Amino acid sequence: MRHPVETESGLVEGVPGRDPSVTVFRGVPYAAPPVGESRWRPPRPAPPWPGVRRAATFGPMCPQAPDGGAGGAGLPMSEDCLYLNVWTRAAGAGERRPVLVWIHGGGFRTGTGASPRYDGESLARAGLVVITFNYRLGALGFLATPELSEESGHRASGNYGLLDCLAVLRWVRRNVSGFGGDPGRVTIAGQSAGAGTVNFLAMSPLAAGLFHRAVAQSHARHCRDPELRYLATSYRTLAEAELAGARYARERGAPTPALLRSLPWQRLVDGDDAVDAAVETCGPAKPPLFRPVVDGRVIPAGYEETYAEGRQNAVCYLAGNNLDESGAVPESMFTAYRAAGTKTWRPGMPPVHVTLDGYLAAARRRFGALAGEFLRLYPAGTDDEAARAHCASVRDNARVSTFLWAADWSRRARRPVYTYFWTHAAPARGQDPRRAAHGSEIEFVFGNVGGAPEGGGPGDGGPGDGGPGDGGAGWTGGDRRIAEIMSAYWANYSATGDPNGPGLPRWPAFSPDSATVMELGGGFGPIPVADPARLKFWKRFFRTEEAW
Repeated sequence: MRHPVETESGLVEGVPGRDPSVTVFRGVPYAAPPVGESRWRPPRPAPPWPGVRRAATFGPMCPQAPDGGAGGAGLPMSEDCLYLNVWTRAAGAGERRPVLVWIHGGGFRTGTGASPRYDGESLARAGLVVITFNYRLGALGFLATPELSEESGHRASGNYGLLDCLAVLRWVRRNVSGFGGDPGRVTIAGQSAGAGTVNFLAMSPLAAGLFHRAVAQSHARHCRDPELRYLATSYRTLAEAELAGARYARERGAPTPALLRSLPWQRLVDGDDAVDAAVETCGPAKPPLFRPVVDGRVIPAGYEETYAEGRQNAVCYLAGNNLDESGAVPESMFTAYRAAGTKTWRPGMPPVHVTLDGYLAAARRRFGALAGEFLRLYPAGTDDEAARAHCASVRDNARVSTFLWAADWSRRARRPVYTYFWTHAAPARGQDPRRAAHGSEIEFVFGNVGGAPEGGGPGDGGPGDGGPGDGGAGWTGGDRRIAEIMSAYWANYSATGDPNGPGLPRWPAFSPDSATVMELGGGFGPIPVADPARLKFWKRFFRTEEAW
């Protein structure tokens, strides 16, 4: 695609990728800069530009803590950050290729669509039009106050980051055909906070018709799973968000929207201190303070009510979890975690229990009257046994929770659902050992195993989550073969709503009558969600918990 592409704001000219058959358009504005009076308002259309805009460089990252590991390859930060990037191998506008819109992770606090981890060239060679983008983060993306709600005209505030995502999807519907994309075959996909965003968009009536398939890579969780409350699936009620936001504004000496908008953005960027400590999670883990809001408009209701009434959007769904995340780590890391001792966890980070005392205390706190049954199913008498039992329970929890989520989702939905459990130990730059950590599947999905540019950074990974860094040295031929399979699954699913295709291991669709999940990476085939006795326990435990 060597000629300029016409968008609603003007002509854009891309540049050749590493493979010259792929054209990359970097830093294309999808909305006006959300600055000044536009701060904490819905995104407005990007202003037109004259002539041809050369789309050769990524736009700035959205403001975030400088040590957040966004993987922006040295990009500056600016409130003028609402840019997207397009990879396409289409020769012209008439090709109608399936579109994959990727939503980056980062706990709603960090991240950028410009991370080299999300380089879309390999998937573009596989036939997709790939789009990545930035959305507002932290307080700039998710602050709610009574005054902001009042001035909105909808009595709602706090979901500006989600409104940015909706603006991208509207831009795609109006413009992607010029890049050879099919606006009738749009898949949204994301990992961690990106997966949480996929979940919320799937429940938003404002997103109806804007996408047709969804991919949530860590996590989609059952509405009664306490871990839902602090992972990227967590949300706030509008009342809770307004109360916290008003306190946040007063602490900065800016109790009105006008004063808040007069502050430099540097005063509104928070690191690990912005934690919502009020949420009961049955353990020490807490969610980030700034995250999506059930505001009655963008997100009308929580998971249980939405699914029970069948209000979710009519889309296909693919979702799963990873072996070494949510507090599970490889056995080879037990000693290192014990040596590190108790740490201060950042928002959204799960605890890792590798000592007997810690494991027993956590079980009693979490399960209460059911703790004895839990410890009979996951017994331990030494530190090593406790660490193994902890990891086994975390992995069972994740698989069972996603299985029950899929049952809830599909009860009133009529589109297929596919679930997976990623088990391949992948290399992590600067860290040992290899592990199937949080986000470690990303390079395999994008086909960037041994071939993507250097750089990048973690999504919501990190020491407490077995977080992978960004993948890196040490790729093997086995890694590349797994990447071929993973990329093919995601490309097929984006094209048809079914990941299966010639030469690929068969991936059965979810069925509530079969308590299995598709293993990906370490093997390729259905595996049990959990031992039958353990499955019954998790179902019973979840029934005792409040539904979200």
